[in-house]
Amino acid sequence: MDRHSNAPREAQGLPGAGAWPPLAGIGQVAVVSEPDLSPKLVGFDSKDVRSRPFNLLRAQLIKKLTETGARLVGITSPAPNAGKSFVASNLAASLSQLSNKKVYLVDLDLRRASIGEIFGINDTAGVGSFLTESTEALVDVGRQIAKTNLTVYPTRKVDVSSSELMVSSRMDSLLSRARALEPEAIILFDLPPVFANDDAMLVAEKLDGVLVVVEQGVTNKKQLQGALQLLHPTPVLGTILNRFDGGTTDI
Repeated sequence: MDRHSNAPREAQGLPGAGAWPPLAGIGQVAVVSEPDLSPKLVGFDSKDVRSRPFNLLRAQLIKKLTETGARLVGITSPAPNAGKSFVASNLAASLSQLSNKKVYLVDLDLRRASIGEIFGINDTAGVGSFLTESTEALVDVGRQIAKTNLTVYPTRKVDVSSSELMVSSRMDSLLSRARALEPEAIILFDLPPVFANDDAMLVAEKLDGVLVVVEQGVTNKKQLQGALQLLHPTPVLGTILNRFDGGTTDI
């Protein structure tokens, strides 16, 4: 069943070399002690009223994951500029505040690459570099956000065919390592918009499910239905209504 979130308006501030490091091995990845976080990133602060929608979304997602056994979740949108990276970042931040969850956020939107900017991480070549084999070790890509349970794998824009990277052996290796993480881990993937290219579809079929972000007053029914058809048969765990200003909704 699709569920909706009243995410706040974005405009209102709103093991070994190459292995995916488990959080227990925090020393394997560089720690960002004082990240230059975007003002849009409110999910770390539960006292901020703007974080409430993401905490509600967090609870609903955990319930859905418990019911389905899903762990690898993609976040996408039908078209660009719907705020999917904003939602993915805040949801990851909110999830990381739970002491019993290990959270990983991976930026696979290789043509836009906005997760690093949101978290103020600019000292890594990123996931794209790993996929193109410019960076040998995946461990060199991740950045642990200090005092949280969140590890972020940002990317920089790539100037090669991103679609080919989505079906490469390096991508398969990345996903297999994600599945080998501790059982309590939740791995979120910021995917490209569905209609931007075929990247989202190529990766989504390898994940456990997807969340689809729609923008109030912009995304129409035809776009949403088309996106869901293209993502099939990957389970859609829910839809998230971003930039909603009509009050609290059921997520």
